[in-house]
Amino acid sequence: MPKSVFSKFVSGELHCSKVYEDDEILAFLDQTPVSKGHTLVIPKKEIDHLDDCPEDLYVSLFKVVRKVSRQLQHTLKPLRVAIVVMGMEVPHAHIHLVPLYTGDELRMVKRDDHKTADTILDDLASTIFLPS
Repeated sequence: MPKSVFSKFVSGELHCSKVYEDDEILAFLDQTPVSKGHTLVIPKKEIDHLDDCPEDLYVSLFKVVRKVSRQLQHTLKPLRVAIVVMGMEVPHAHIHLVPLYTGDELRMVKRDDHKTADTILDDLASTIFLPS
């Protein structure tokens, strides 16, 4: 299987602007940012889906997400830093940190004409529900 572009950043084959790195995780500025400071946090190991990360790596990723998000908040002073997991752009698990300066950088479109009845939501919730 060919290496993802993110693996090429990890190996140094391609340049990225790093903001954090340890033995397992790399965070770097997105080359096509949604906003100033848009950062990607990835495991160095090439794993396609975030949920396929071993639990300890998954937890480590989110600790780094918190650390980098706080640094973005401190240094760039956005209103918020959005944490987004889409996973469609590159077949390598990654988390977007998107500083929000206006609140319009990312917009989830909710339509009132698509409101779902409580009974339908309750049925779906019972299908998904995980006991603690």
